[in-house]
Amino acid sequence: MTMHRRHFLRSAGLGLPSLALLASLSACDDNGDNGGNGEESGMPGPSGRKKVIVVGAGISGLAAARDLADRGHEVSVLEARDRIGGRIWTSQKWAGAPLDLGASWIHGIDGNPITDLAQKAGAKTVVTDLESATDYLATGHEIEGAQAQALDRWRKAAANALSAFQKKDDDDASVRSVVQDAVGWSKLSDSDKALVSFALNDYEHEYSGSADQMSALYFDDDARIKGKDVLFPGGYGQISDYLAKGLSVQTGQVVQQIDWNSGGVTVTTVKGAFQADHVVVTLPLGVLQSGAVKFGPGLPKDKTTAIGKLGSGVLNKCYLRFPKVFWADTDWLEYVPDVGKYGQWAQWINVARPTGQPVLLGFNAGDVGRTIEGWSDAQIVDSAMSTLKTIYGGNIPQPTDYQITRWASDPYACGSYSFTKLGATSDMRNQLAAGVDGRVHFAGEATDRKDYATVHGAYRSGLRAAREITG
Repeated sequence: MTMHRRHFLRSAGLGLPSLALLASLSACDDNGDNGGNGEESGMPGPSGRKKVIVVGAGISGLAAARDLADRGHEVSVLEARDRIGGRIWTSQKWAGAPLDLGASWIHGIDGNPITDLAQKAGAKTVVTDLESATDYLATGHEIEGAQAQALDRWRKAAANALSAFQKKDDDDASVRSVVQDAVGWSKLSDSDKALVSFALNDYEHEYSGSADQMSALYFDDDARIKGKDVLFPGGYGQISDYLAKGLSVQTGQVVQQIDWNSGGVTVTTVKGAFQADHVVVTLPLGVLQSGAVKFGPGLPKDKTTAIGKLGSGVLNKCYLRFPKVFWADTDWLEYVPDVGKYGQWAQWINVARPTGQPVLLGFNAGDVGRTIEGWSDAQIVDSAMSTLKTIYGGNIPQPTDYQITRWASDPYACGSYSFTKLGATSDMRNQLAAGVDGRVHFAGEATDRKDYATVHGAYRSGLRAAREITG
């Protein structure tokens, strides 16, 4: 059944990874303190102690480094940015209001390893109530009665169309084409087209890809999420900070090339070349696709095919801070734009609920999210305010400040998180995850077959890569 995953919308079953996640482009030192605490049994002796470079201080890299260091191995992490966390990035710009510019939620707290980490880190969490939402039409009127029933009907029609398509033995097609064919798009009224478009845009917010590019067969081929979604009033950075304690991490290292042979690996950065027995590569899919990092002997064809065919999507955030709260007192605000403004400012989070601060968070995903990265900050804020004025009137106050993300333009991310693109298959994630010659290991959300585009998927992938080394 489609739309079952992180529940970004209360009735559509959609979510943000995630947002959020972003492991950075990094490199590593050959001689740092491993920071291990020796909690694991079976510590390696001098001959069994391995030297490992971890490329990237995002959640997957920190997970791998933490596991290896705690087992007594010599681990170095180098990070291209001037901070750790990668696509976990908590801004402290506004006093008393830490805001996550990347990942926001633990998606499904039951059986989720991030839940355990949050408890160990002493990080407070707050539930996002999936039933707490207010929906608006492009006129600014609240969606009620027959209109609410129509929206629900079209959401279900989209989900049913995709589910039916996945049961057929047909060639793949895009999410948009499958849905539009099923609902008789050309014969719909403009108002119904707007509602169907809103349902399609739900998928874009969840999976970060354009509905024109997402594979209808495989876009939601992932594990079901169990339990509530929670976010961190104090920021997701508490988790990456907790994992990084005692680890040797150098920032400002940008990887240029990774070489290996039977004797070990060499990682070349802008600052030098470093040797180790193994390397764990946690570069985001978009960075791998960019070709910014060269792999000396070359990667296997299956892996390069997976890199080329999987998709790196976009979900961008715009935080607006106001002098007072003037919006509905629900967790979610949803806006159905006219067809001509497809996907613009359709999803909002009421940040005032968990933080007590007069802040709204607007999202733009897929093609729209990518397009607005070329706009100025002022243009983005004006566009967001135009939507809010449509809903709440022209007399609402202007924002006192804003914070905007541009993940596709970030050279150490090249996107927000991965999606399964038309022409790709789910098995390509296994190919992306596969180690090379027992020396080069890969981790990151895109490598996780069942929990891609989530923080917990990225975290588990780091543990998997570490165990490939330790056996």
